[in-house]
Amino acid sequence: MKVMVVAGARPNFMKIAPVVSELEKRGHQSVLVHTGQHYDASMSQSFFDDLGIRAPDHFLGVGGGSHASQTARIMERFEPVLVGARPDWVLVPGDVNSTLGASLVTVKLKAELGTQLAHLEAGLRSNDWRMPEEVNRVLTDRCSDLLLTPSRDARANLIAEGIDDERIHFVGNVMIDTLLLRLDAARERDHARTLGLERDGYVAATLHRPSNVDESDALRVCLEAFARIAERMPVVLPLHPRTQQRAERFGFRGLLDAITVTQPLGYLEMLSVTDGARVVLTDSGGLQEETTVLGVPCVTLREQTERPVTIEQGTNRLAPWPLTVAGIIASFEDALARPRRAVGEDCPDGWDGRAAERLVSSLESFRTAPVAAA
Repeated sequence: MKVMVVAGARPNFMKIAPVVSELEKRGHQSVLVHTGQHYDASMSQSFFDDLGIRAPDHFLGVGGGSHASQTARIMERFEPVLVGARPDWVLVPGDVNSTLGASLVTVKLKAELGTQLAHLEAGLRSNDWRMPEEVNRVLTDRCSDLLLTPSRDARANLIAEGIDDERIHFVGNVMIDTLLLRLDAARERDHARTLGLERDGYVAATLHRPSNVDESDALRVCLEAFARIAERMPVVLPLHPRTQQRAERFGFRGLLDAITVTQPLGYLEMLSVTDGARVVLTDSGGLQEETTVLGVPCVTLREQTERPVTIEQGTNRLAPWPLTVAGIIASFEDALARPRRAVGEDCPDGWDGRAAERLVSSLESFRTAPVAAA
């Protein structure tokens, strides 16, 4: 079996690492395509190194741009790679533009190539169509032959949208495979200590979504809340380039000065900082999942989440929306009052480090009917 695995942005790398490893362990041929949507070459390389991912077979180098132009470049550059390789499967993870671009090319060429499309992390829904990620994930699910779900609640979302139940396979969360495999290495790195911080003695924060950083008032609320919390407990903020640009444009340098700001971190450094934090404040999807497994109380700075299972498990909570300084601080205080759990305690089904095994078994066993000639 030949499987083409497509990744393009940082959230994808943690998801593909255990899958590529499992494919190769079982003797299947994997073709790794890096679209270059995450175009910081040094950061991409650090993730590949941290996760033990081999060099990609194809690097498309699409870079940045608007959603339309980036998706178009992905499609243009992915098509000849797909036609040349003619894999049995294309596997796309997550909800970034690379996910949708590769999916559209694959489904349009299915009749010609016979290649099937599998979506890893299918069925997640925020029901917020203002989020580009929601558009990407819904359309990718509609294109896919096989829908690989990370949590039990995703199936109901897909059934409600008319997806055939036989195409929905629950496999669990492959990102947790990576976390459990690399946690000891992250703890050995102990990145927080290099910042002068003690375990359970600081807050880890991330901020990058347009709803929080693109408007002056929204970004001011988040940074002012972080600065106020930092008066009680140090706040570590690896600064996303988008957030840094907006903070400088809006004149918020003073608010950043009250926070421990770092450059974007590699996977092991970020996992180390997350694992050692007393509370995490974030608008990231992946960190909601990671903190659930690590047992670290988390406050999500978004109106809704496509990962409600993290709230049902009790580690995560949504800050009151619209965000206010007082609301973020109150949510932080609530999280701080909750004890952290042991790693893996009360985790969702399938977040057990064996999702990649189940995923590859699904690829091996699943077949759709051939496409009829027009």
